[in-house]
Amino acid sequence: MTANSAFHKRPAGTACAQTVLAVIAVVLIAGCSPKKDEAASAKPSNVVLTQAQRAHIHLFTAKPASFHKSIETFGVVDFDNDRATSVLAPFSGPVARLSVSLGQKVTKGQTLAMVNSSDFAAAIGAYRKARATAQTARRLADLDKDLLSHHGVSQREAEQAESDAVGAESDRDAALQTLASLNVDPRTIANLKKGKPISHLEGAIRSPIAGTVVERLVTPGQLLAVGTTPCFTVADLSRVWVMAQVFGDDLASVHTGDTAEIEIGPGTRSLPGKVDNIAALVDPDTRSVKVRVVAENPGDILKKQMYVRVRIVSRGESTGLLVPVSTILHDDQNMPFVYVAQRDGSFARRHVTVGYRTGDRYQIMSGLKPGEQVVIDGALFLQFMQNQ
Repeated sequence: MTANSAFHKRPAGTACAQTVLAVIAVVLIAGCSPKKDEAASAKPSNVVLTQAQRAHIHLFTAKPASFHKSIETFGVVDFDNDRATSVLAPFSGPVARLSVSLGQKVTKGQTLAMVNSSDFAAAIGAYRKARATAQTARRLADLDKDLLSHHGVSQREAEQAESDAVGAESDRDAALQTLASLNVDPRTIANLKKGKPISHLEGAIRSPIAGTVVERLVTPGQLLAVGTTPCFTVADLSRVWVMAQVFGDDLASVHTGDTAEIEIGPGTRSLPGKVDNIAALVDPDTRSVKVRVVAENPGDILKKQMYVRVRIVSRGESTGLLVPVSTILHDDQNMPFVYVAQRDGSFARRHVTVGYRTGDRYQIMSGLKPGEQVVIDGALFLQFMQNQ
């Protein structure tokens, strides 16, 4: 047997074992190498720029500063209830006609609707009767006074006539006051005082304030009950309330008298406001506290039940590390980070915790130290370079 033939006659078990070991080695190498490469690629490296690229990067030195915390939330517009009133029926009867439409601006005392009211007719009749009685009683009192001077009547009779005249005049004045409480037109009252007849007896429902008719709750022919039927709601819309929702820890930063800004939507100018009331209870549904903001409403741009964004600026002064808004970027997991300048000229990505926003700056709660320089202009370019 030659050496060559001896080589080809190795035991079969030895060859198989070597083959299995080779396969296992290949599998282990194939399985381990990609994980190592993946781990290496997952760790971001610092960004290094050329001198020309570096010229377009601007830095900001982080340092403590005083600021006023701002809370951004949402709110719902409502009428200023101090400038809105519900108009109830001052007398009973069916509505004859409506004099205003929904959304119409009215002045104080302007007629809103006319009513065919028996109360109105009864009040006018009572005044006419009281007026006639007072006139008669006064004539008799004046006559007795003249007779007393000529010993035509006794002192007692003259005094009784004067007392009757005063009582009748009091009844007349009370009847006149009833007409005024029923919002009878001043011209009609003037004619009644002169004894002129009234051709058409209708009661007028009048606006108690100047404002806008925001609710019309009656229709022609509807029967009104005195003092109970709501007819209209008139509101002064030059100023409104915004009921803002404030949650959790933000409530400690809100105080009565804080300034606020109301924003209707993108591209619209914000309207100034002021916090004038903070609710004492937590809303059980939203777990928030209602904060009432009073806002001027030029051009009636704010409508009832409109949703708006509200930014409340606290009067209390705070101190913290502030950086411009443009320094904050977000990664694939929406985590905020900044680029920090390193001593070797590179830029390192640093995750930070963002706190309150004040104007165009954010408070940094953690992740950054005073004196460190962050990229204020060019951060997006660094992110692009790092992702290549």
